[in-house]
Amino acid sequence: MLSVAEIMTAQPYTLGPDDSLQDAASLMREHHIRHVPIVANDGNVIGVVSHRDVLAASDSRLVHEDLQSGGKENYVALSAVMTSPVQSVTEDAELRAVAGYLRKQRLGCLPVTRDGELVGIISDSDFLEVAIALMEQLEMAEPEDDF
Repeated sequence: MLSVAEIMTAQPYTLGPDDSLQDAASLMREHHIRHVPIVANDGNVIGVVSHRDVLAASDSRLVHEDLQSGGKENYVALSAVMTSPVQSVTEDAELRAVAGYLRKQRLGCLPVTRDGELVGIISDSDFLEVAIALMEQLEMAEPEDDF
Protein backbone atom coordinates (compact mmCIF):
# COMPACT_ATOMS: atom_id res chain seq x y z
CA MET A 1 0.00 0.00 0.00
CA LEU A 2 1.42 3.38 -1.03
CA SER A 3 1.30 6.23 1.47
CA VAL A 4 1.10 10.00 1.15
CA ALA A 5 4.72 10.31 2.34
CA GLU A 6 5.91 8.59 -0.84
CA ILE A 7 4.71 11.30 -3.22
CA MET A 8 4.04 14.44 -1.16
CA THR A 9 6.10 17.58 -1.48
CA ALA A 10 8.03 17.80 1.78
CA GLN A 11 8.69 21.13 3.49
CA PRO A 12 6.37 23.22 1.32
CA TYR A 13 6.60 26.98 1.07
CA THR A 14 4.29 28.63 3.60
CA LEU A 15 3.01 32.07 4.52
CA GLY A 16 1.29 33.53 7.56
CA PRO A 17 -2.23 34.93 7.88
CA ASP A 18 -0.95 38.52 7.95
CA ASP A 19 1.11 38.12 4.78
CA SER A 20 -0.44 39.79 1.76
CA LEU A 21 -2.18 38.63 -1.34
CA GLN A 22 0.79 40.06 -3.24
CA ASP A 23 3.17 37.90 -1.14
CA ALA A 24 1.20 34.79 -2.14
CA ALA A 25 1.12 35.75 -5.82
CA SER A 26 4.87 36.39 -5.84
CA LEU A 27 5.67 33.12 -4.04
CA MET A 28 3.50 31.13 -6.43
CA ARG A 29 4.99 32.78 -9.48
CA GLU A 30 8.59 32.43 -8.29
CA HIS A 31 8.33 28.75 -7.33
CA HIS A 32 5.74 27.60 -9.90
CA ILE A 33 3.28 26.40 -7.26
CA ARG A 34 -0.50 26.68 -7.01
CA HIS A 35 -1.17 26.14 -3.30
CA VAL A 36 0.33 27.72 -0.18
CA PRO A 37 -0.43 26.49 3.34
CA ILE A 38 -1.08 29.34 5.78
CA VAL A 39 0.62 28.65 9.10
CA ALA A 40 0.06 30.39 12.44
CA ASN A 41 2.90 31.41 14.73
CA ASP A 42 2.44 28.20 16.73
CA GLY A 43 3.10 26.10 13.60
CA ASN A 44 -0.49 24.95 13.07
CA VAL A 45 -1.93 25.01 9.58
CA ILE A 46 -4.89 27.38 9.68
CA GLY A 47 -5.68 27.70 5.99
CA VAL A 48 -4.67 27.27 2.39
CA VAL A 49 -4.49 29.84 -0.38
CA SER A 50 -4.71 28.60 -3.95
CA HIS A 51 -3.78 30.31 -7.18
CA ARG A 52 -7.50 30.49 -7.91
CA ASP A 53 -8.05 32.30 -4.58
CA VAL A 54 -5.37 34.83 -5.52
CA LEU A 55 -6.91 35.45 -8.93
CA ALA A 56 -10.43 35.76 -7.52
CA ALA A 57 -9.35 38.13 -4.75
CA SER A 58 -7.34 40.23 -7.18
CA ASP A 59 -10.51 40.79 -9.19
CA SER A 60 -12.68 41.25 -6.13
CA ARG A 61 -14.17 44.21 -4.42
CA LEU A 62 -11.61 43.86 -1.59
CA VAL A 63 -8.79 44.99 -3.82
CA HIS A 64 -10.75 47.63 -5.73
CA GLU A 65 -12.05 49.28 -2.54
CA ASP A 66 -8.55 49.32 -1.15
CA LEU A 67 -7.26 51.01 -4.31
CA GLN A 68 -9.97 53.67 -4.23
CA SER A 69 -9.36 54.51 -0.59
CA GLY A 70 -5.63 54.85 -1.18
CA GLY A 71 -4.91 51.63 0.73
CA LYS A 72 -1.34 50.84 1.65
CA GLU A 73 0.06 49.24 -1.52
CA ASN A 74 -3.19 47.40 -2.12
CA TYR A 75 -2.67 45.25 1.00
CA VAL A 76 -5.07 42.34 1.45
CA ALA A 77 -4.24 39.91 4.27
CA LEU A 78 -4.27 36.22 3.39
CA SER A 79 -6.55 35.64 6.38
CA ALA A 80 -9.26 37.40 4.32
CA VAL A 81 -8.98 35.08 1.32
CA MET A 82 -7.67 31.74 2.62
CA THR A 83 -9.77 28.61 2.80
CA SER A 84 -10.31 27.88 6.47
CA PRO A 85 -10.75 25.66 8.36
CA VAL A 86 -8.41 23.52 6.40
CA GLN A 87 -8.62 19.78 5.90
CA SER A 88 -5.35 17.89 6.32
CA VAL A 89 -4.02 14.36 6.11
CA THR A 90 -1.25 12.46 7.87
CA GLU A 91 1.79 11.23 5.97
CA ASP A 92 0.92 7.58 6.60
CA ALA A 93 -2.54 7.88 5.00
CA GLU A 94 -3.25 5.48 2.13
CA LEU A 95 -2.62 7.15 -1.20
CA ARG A 96 -5.65 5.74 -3.00
CA ALA A 97 -8.00 6.86 -0.22
CA VAL A 98 -6.53 10.37 -0.31
CA ALA A 99 -6.88 10.53 -4.10
CA GLY A 100 -10.53 9.55 -3.79
CA TYR A 101 -11.09 12.13 -1.08
CA LEU A 102 -9.50 14.92 -3.15
CA ARG A 103 -11.69 13.99 -6.10
CA LYS A 104 -14.89 13.66 -4.09
CA GLN A 105 -14.37 16.94 -2.22
CA ARG A 106 -13.04 18.72 -5.34
CA LEU A 107 -9.88 19.82 -3.54
CA GLY A 108 -6.63 20.66 -5.26
CA CYS A 109 -4.42 19.83 -2.29
CA LEU A 110 -4.21 18.73 1.31
CA PRO A 111 -1.59 19.82 3.83
CA VAL A 112 0.23 16.84 5.32
CA THR A 113 0.78 16.87 9.08
CA ARG A 114 2.63 14.89 11.70
CA ASP A 115 1.53 15.44 15.31
CA GLY A 116 -0.33 18.53 14.14
CA GLU A 117 2.71 20.11 12.50
CA LEU A 118 3.02 20.71 8.75
CA VAL A 119 5.49 18.32 7.07
CA GLY A 120 4.31 18.47 3.46
CA ILE A 121 1.59 19.03 0.96
CA ILE A 122 -0.02 16.64 -1.49
CA SER A 123 -1.72 18.03 -4.58
CA ASP A 124 -3.44 16.90 -7.71
CA SER A 125 -0.13 17.54 -9.51
CA ASP A 126 1.55 14.87 -7.36
CA PHE A 127 -1.07 12.35 -8.50
CA LEU A 128 -0.56 13.41 -12.09
CA GLU A 129 3.17 12.64 -11.72
CA VAL A 130 2.27 9.15 -10.47
CA ALA A 131 -0.06 8.63 -13.43
CA ILE A 132 2.66 9.69 -15.88
CA ALA A 133 5.18 7.34 -14.26
CA LEU A 134 2.70 4.45 -14.45
CA MET A 135 1.97 5.14 -18.13
CA GLU A 136 5.70 5.17 -18.88
CA GLN A 137 6.10 1.82 -17.13
CA LEU A 138 3.19 0.37 -19.11
CA GLU A 139 4.66 1.62 -22.38
CA MET A 140 8.04 0.04 -21.56
CA ALA A 141 6.37 -3.26 -20.70
CA GLU A 142 4.43 -3.45 -23.97
CA PRO A 143 6.03 -5.73 -26.54
CA GLU A 144 7.26 -3.95 -29.63
CA ASP A 145 5.79 -4.90 -32.99
CA ASP A 146 8.34 -6.57 -35.26
CA PHE A 147 7.69 -5.29 -38.76
